[in-house]
Amino acid sequence: MIVLASVALSADGYIDDSSPERLVLSHAADWQEVRRLRADCDAVLVGAETVRKDNPSLRTKDETLKAMRREHNRPEDPVKVTVSRSGNLDPRSRFFTQGSAEKIVIVGRNAPQANIGRLRRAATVVRAESETLSAAEIVEILERRGIGSLMIEGGSRILTLFLTEDRVDLLRIAVAPFFVGDPQAPRFVGEGRFPFGPARRMDVVHVERVGDMTVTLYALHARAADRAYLRRTVDLARMCPPSQTAYSVGALIVTPDRQLFTGYSRETAPDNHAEEEAILKAVRAGVPLKGSVIYSSMEPCSSRKSKPLSCSELIIRHEMARVVFATYEPDRFVDCCGERRLVEAGIEVTVLEELAAEALAVNRHILGGHNTR
Repeated sequence: MIVLASVALSADGYIDDSSPERLVLSHAADWQEVRRLRADCDAVLVGAETVRKDNPSLRTKDETLKAMRREHNRPEDPVKVTVSRSGNLDPRSRFFTQGSAEKIVIVGRNAPQANIGRLRRAATVVRAESETLSAAEIVEILERRGIGSLMIEGGSRILTLFLTEDRVDLLRIAVAPFFVGDPQAPRFVGEGRFPFGPARRMDVVHVERVGDMTVTLYALHARAADRAYLRRTVDLARMCPPSQTAYSVGALIVTPDRQLFTGYSRETAPDNHAEEEAILKAVRAGVPLKGSVIYSSMEPCSSRKSKPLSCSELIIRHEMARVVFATYEPDRFVDCCGERRLVEAGIEVTVLEELAAEALAVNRHILGGHNTR
């Protein structure tokens, strides 16, 4: 299971204040991005205290996002999950009454039967084998129910639980440009032994400004980093100038010292490929690419009519260590054997085919119903 945790906090690390009203940290632009990420997941998880205090509905309200989920044969709303040792929750809250998705409540082993009976009229109740409800057991329960991707949206106890157990793959932190300064207010996480410290630093995948907020995406595990970087190449592919005779592809290079170089097809010249664009930027910056990892939304080409060197050959000549791509190149224009060329040159190749549908969808104008391998 891929676990994404998302949190908005103040500049001094608070996720709320101590007043009865909910502190608004975010704004419309950030909420829209959070909803997009939620719509990309099988399930969304919040703690019992979040259900009680914030009363969230956690629905997919955007019609475009609903259509995206339907296109991938998924229900309009992700499954909603909450965790409560006692099961002391109000089944009339919006978590239970709004949205068409399944609602799951994971309760502790000793939760009172009366609470469970009341909740079962509104949700699927799963009694855990333990009373403490570890992150590992929560993940195991959800995986048994077919959940492959989970988004955690709070609160502090749930975030602390999953982070201290090293069960988060991607962490999105949106920082609001103001202070709270309330010692009674909840912080992002509580006390605990966290696996990340000075000796083990999180991998910064992306930093951007969303409105007046700063948003940072961290990868906490290698496969999660691969997925996050590869997702960015798909976003880059959407920026390509249209063409009926060449695919739209995005590429991103991560150097050994963590410098990033991006590119997309036809970014600076009509016959430039995505990998070529990213390599050119690094070369112009005087940055050596030996030992780098290159991510591409599509298999690097093995032959081309417009240039003497294919993208596979460029990668080999720059002595890159690893290539990660989402989908093999469809054989509409050429019979591509980029993967084989790279492997023969001693370069490690990883294919994350769970993102293949997205990479191919960018090229729907070319492929239509064309079969791909």
